[in-house]
Amino acid sequence: MAVDQSKLLARLLEITRNLGTMVDIETYIRSILSAAAELTGSETASLMEYDEVAQELYFKYVPWFHRDKVNSARIPLKESAAGWVFLNVKPLAIDDVKNDSRHYGKIDDLTGFATRSILGVPLLLHGRPVGVFEVFNKTSGNYSGEDITVLEALASLVTTAMQNDMLEGNAITSQNESRDLDRLKNEFIAITSHELRTPLGLILGHATFLRELVGEDYGEQVDAIIRNAARLKEIIESLSSVDNYQTGGARLRQRKVSVTRIIEDVTASFRDIALQKGVALKMGVKPGEDLFVDADGSKTAIVLSNLVKNAITFTNEGGYVIVGGEHQPGFVKVTVEDNGVGIPAKDLPHIFERFYQVESHLTRRHGGMGLGLSVAKVMIEMHGGRIWVESTEGVGSIFTFLLPVEMEKQEPDPDPVSPFVK
Repeated sequence: MAVDQSKLLARLLEITRNLGTMVDIETYIRSILSAAAELTGSETASLMEYDEVAQELYFKYVPWFHRDKVNSARIPLKESAAGWVFLNVKPLAIDDVKNDSRHYGKIDDLTGFATRSILGVPLLLHGRPVGVFEVFNKTSGNYSGEDITVLEALASLVTTAMQNDMLEGNAITSQNESRDLDRLKNEFIAITSHELRTPLGLILGHATFLRELVGEDYGEQVDAIIRNAARLKEIIESLSSVDNYQTGGARLRQRKVSVTRIIEDVTASFRDIALQKGVALKMGVKPGEDLFVDADGSKTAIVLSNLVKNAITFTNEGGYVIVGGEHQPGFVKVTVEDNGVGIPAKDLPHIFERFYQVESHLTRRHGGMGLGLSVAKVMIEMHGGRIWVESTEGVGSIFTFLLPVEMEKQEPDPDPVSPFVK
């Protein structure tokens, strides 16, 4: 007896909608087994998956009252109706199993279930069979083409649910692995930075002492030691700054500070470096304009120093770097503009990531570990601000950050007052 078409469509629509809200795949597929039996007029249904190692089928989902009995059962491909469906990748209807040698009767012996008729369709994933969906014992008449269509539609929902579950599982695994890697990376950075501080401090201290003793004969060699040790110290401080922010260990020394003063001091500190390279370093702040914010002056200076240093580094002789500042509603806006080499479009989304370096040939030429911009980003975000870049390769770049004029106070810091305090 054919199923009422409106009832059939309503039931299929219900199951399809449930796919979008599926929480537990086992519950969802069992609901499909129930629907398969109902819509094809069968007594029961089961779902088998293919074991690639054993090259056999096994029961993945069966009615609860058969579960324990067939838990370890295996169905051979060449001696069963399910195996025929799997190997031929097409539906099979057997209206009387007594007259068909493809019926695998051992499962009936295990369960005590008397199979009279079978309808099976392959489960297809990307066009490849991965299992078999079967219904048993048509209660009235023989299995029809309509029954095959219904079972194939339900089989498609099954494979979609299985694929969604697999993708979700892979995503969760990837997220867990990513978290573990981040944790290990942060632990390594924290431990390494801590362990390097003491020996590096000794190297710098003794090298500075020796510089005063050796005079000019070995001054160049000692200066090289001091210069490179200072560079290592800068790298360690950068690593620590990022790690402290990510682990919640960073603290801001909030005071009312003058961003104008910070721009003046940072610009002055890089003027000789810019002059040696032939780059014009200019200020773009209106004369007499005070740009006060509640911020950590030393950290803000580090941010601006990293941006100015990068701008000078990647600007060719004859170019310019302009450091500007202005008021915006609720914020102070600071820009570092250059007409240097610019940043390729493919690199723009990644330049604030830790250790990311733009263009390997530029890295080899200019050095660096890709930490300056990541440090700048985390320090600005600690203030509740935002930093971004606009750049065109071969034309130049504009790095911009916003600092809120007023921000929520953190715990008092007993450290000395910043040199940029008003």
